[in-house]
Amino acid sequence: MVVPFAPGGGTDTFARPFAAKLSQELGQQVVIDNRAGAGGTVGAAMVAKAKPDGYTFLLGSVHHAVAVTAYKQLSYDLLKDLAPVTSVASVPDVLVVYPGIPANTLQAFIAYCKANPGKVNYGSAGLGTTRHLAGEIFNAKTGAGMTHVPYKGSGPATAALISGEVTAVFEGLGSAAPYIRSGKARALAVFAAERSPAFPEIPTAAEAGLPGFESLSWYGLWAPAGTDAAVIARMQAAVSTAFASADLKKIWGEQGAAPGGAPTARFAAFVREEIGKWGKVVRDGNITIE
Repeated sequence: MVVPFAPGGGTDTFARPFAAKLSQELGQQVVIDNRAGAGGTVGAAMVAKAKPDGYTFLLGSVHHAVAVTAYKQLSYDLLKDLAPVTSVASVPDVLVVYPGIPANTLQAFIAYCKANPGKVNYGSAGLGTTRHLAGEIFNAKTGAGMTHVPYKGSGPATAALISGEVTAVFEGLGSAAPYIRSGKARALAVFAAERSPAFPEIPTAAEAGLPGFESLSWYGLWAPAGTDAAVIARMQAAVSTAFASADLKKIWGEQGAAPGGAPTARFAAFVREEIGKWGKVVRDGNITIE
């Protein structure tokens, strides 16, 4: 299972317990291979070119739907070179900031950015990821003027936040959860229509004074195009059974995430919808990545 981001990030956070449970369901060890770089597209290209023998899968994410439009050139085609299998998780994004800055609310943070022009930066999982776009949308809506600092995954970006190297990170609630609970990161708003049951104390962006700003991170499983339909069906069934277990439901719930296991056709349709949605965001923002 190729995870196209560095260890410790959102995708990796879900991949570890998911792979362990999937190993039980399949009766075969699922090995995670972290292949970070270029907003997740390096790992995706690797799987797209892999032999379609049922032994290589991509644990990708919403970032790959964004990359379809954001990148001028990709060495693979998400719709032609990769076969969708099923969903794995969906979780709202959250704005977390370095706890050393004097801002305990979203509005206070925006004021802090404006009072310190050119000095506030935000980290992301890489160029063209939803976290990158979230920061640019945030800048456009608020005039915060933050500077973008891309990393090879949200794990390194979050590590940079904890050390104070960057001021803020737009992150999936799942991977940010332990840092929020430990006080190593301060959550200012969750970008969803409703508060997360796992973190009811974090206001939505609308409640914090920024209406119309929602961002959801989702994760899914792909195989190389040409993989036998029976293999894909078996994997989807194994994933669905895994998410019926109490232990995986508990882990996902603690991270504020909805479980996966969607039928393959439904996941495929969802991916197409997401490509269209994020394509509009990229075009409207005139965002292009070489």
